Formats: sequence, C-alpha cells, structure tokens
Amino acid sequence: MHYGEIKNCDIANGPGVRVTLFVSGCTNHCPNCFQPETWDFEYGQTFTDDTMEELVGMLDKSYVNGFTVLGGEPMEPRNQQDLLPILKSIRDRLPQKSIWIYTGFTYEKLTDENSYCRTDATDDILGIADVLVDGRFVEELKNLRLKFRGSSNQRIIDLTATREKGEIVIMDV
Repeated sequence: MHYGEIKNCDIANGPGVRVTLFVSGCTNHCPNCFQPETWDFEYGQTFTDDTMEELVGMLDKSYVNGFTVLGGEPMEPRNQQDLLPILKSIRDRLPQKSIWIYTGFTYEKLTDENSYCRTDATDDILGIADVLVDGRFVEELKNLRLKFRGSSNQRIIDLTATREKGEIVIMDV
C-alpha cells in the first residue's frame, strides 16, 4: 500500500490531536475532492515496517488522542488487506487511542455481501475502528460549519455503539 502523507499533529479529522495517514488509491473520484492526487494507487511512498514504527512513535505521546485514516480511499478493496494489520498493530500496542476511518463508501455498502467495497477484511476493520465517517463528499452539500466532515450527507458513525446496539448510531459532535 502507498500513502501520500502522514500528519503528526492533525486537529481537523477527529477530536483532539491526532496522527493522520492519507492512503493512496481511490476509484470514487468525487468532484472537487481536496486530494485528487491520492486517487492514484501508486502515489506517494510505500508503507513499510519503518513507517509503522514511525506511526507508533508519533501516536505514543500523552497529548495524542488517536489515529485517523483517510485517503484516497482506505476502504478500497485493494487497500483493506494492507490496512488491517496496521490497525491491528495500533489497537494492540496503543489500545487507549481512538481509531477513525474516513470513507466515501457508506456503512451499508461496506456491510453488503454483494458490494464492490466488501472484502474478507472489511468486518475486521470495522470491528477495530471506533468511528467511521462515511459517504462521498458532495460539493452541493458542502458545509464549512460541520465538524469533522465536508458535506452534510456524510455521517459520523460510532462503531462501538453500533456494534453494541446492532443498528447505526450517529455520534453527536
């Protein structure tokens, strides 16, 4: 898997200070995407074991609240197999840190057995993550007043509560 950038002090993509990984590759191609260069699966650098250790080092600070993955598209089928061990490692090594994932796919598509974006890693990823911000960015629904999302169709799903309740639980942010 390739990635375009790692931010070690992000306050825009989840609560508090976060470490953010922008994975490469996206087939959604949302009009007016803020990072169209990340549509290319080969954009940026290759994610390596050294990259993983760098991430853990950034995350292992008391002032860092958690880890956020965006793109590109982290939930592209091609990215999920590589993303899963990264998330497992962070969860195992730093269980107190929250994990947020941004995706242009909806939760319903990710959990639909017949969907393009569903793989054998999808349930494990959704089982590790705490929050899923889902839905494509839609320019006509853009709203700069929204916290942690760009357009009003996007939802901030509390995955922990969703797993417990058996139905989608939207976070109040």
